Amino acid sequence: MLTATNFFRVDDLLVQIYNSEVEMAEDVAEIAQKHLQQVLKQQDIAAVLLATGNSQLKFLDALIALGGVDWSRIILFHLDEYLGITADHSASFRRYMRERVEKRVAPKEFHYIEGDTLQPVNECDRYTKLLQAQPIDLCCLGIGENGHLAFNDPAVANFQDPYSVKLVKLDTVNRQQQVSTGQFPNLETVPQYAFTVTISAICSAKKIICLAPEKRKANVVKEMLQGAITTDCPASILRQQSQATLFLDVNSASLLS
Repeated sequence: MLTATNFFRVDDLLVQIYNSEVEMAEDVAEIAQKHLQQVLKQQDIAAVLLATGNSQLKFLDALIALGGVDWSRIILFHLDEYLGITADHSASFRRYMRERVEKRVAPKEFHYIEGDTLQPVNECDRYTKLLQAQPIDLCCLGIGENGHLAFNDPAVANFQDPYSVKLVKLDTVNRQQQVSTGQFPNLETVPQYAFTVTISAICSAKKIICLAPEKRKANVVKEMLQGAITTDCPASILRQQSQATLFLDVNSASLLS
């Protein structure tokens, strides 16, 4: 098992820094594997809430390659989906999850947010009921360049959100990030609205692992850890979650004092 080069806490949040994204991904995969193994020793079914995005790719590959997890006893959820795009759209998070996870591990169930539903409010209610019926044993997160968790951008983030799933308007920084990471050809093609699991629902998970590698995350990591705990940087709420760990590489941690 690889070890982080630096460990420290910021408020209640454990932070671990690695020499490279690959080392980080491999270590986090082992941490997730052991946690799921332990959960499945204590109960019949485990529930996992997964994130999409480039920050998750090496971790998901490492976790699947590692083996040792009985996926037939795991129910999977995902954090968000664009409103109005089909499940086979190249940028669909359902497609990302189906190709990168579901087809490779055959979980007991994978509950998807139906982004192309004709009744978005009803879809929020449907997914809320699924989440509430199955407490989340592990939540995997990334951090957006505007500090968002899932699609909880600063303008719509609510640390005491009464909802578990909601429909939100995406801010320009978020939408531009989707272009910069190659999900869409230009800003005009990025949907303006999306479904998201809320911050209060994320924080109810029994264990949270948050991966934030790469130089482009350095500014938001610094703001998250050294600024105020505020919805101006939604990810800062993780500093109040003792069940959460933030995993960084030397690039994303480069601006930390």
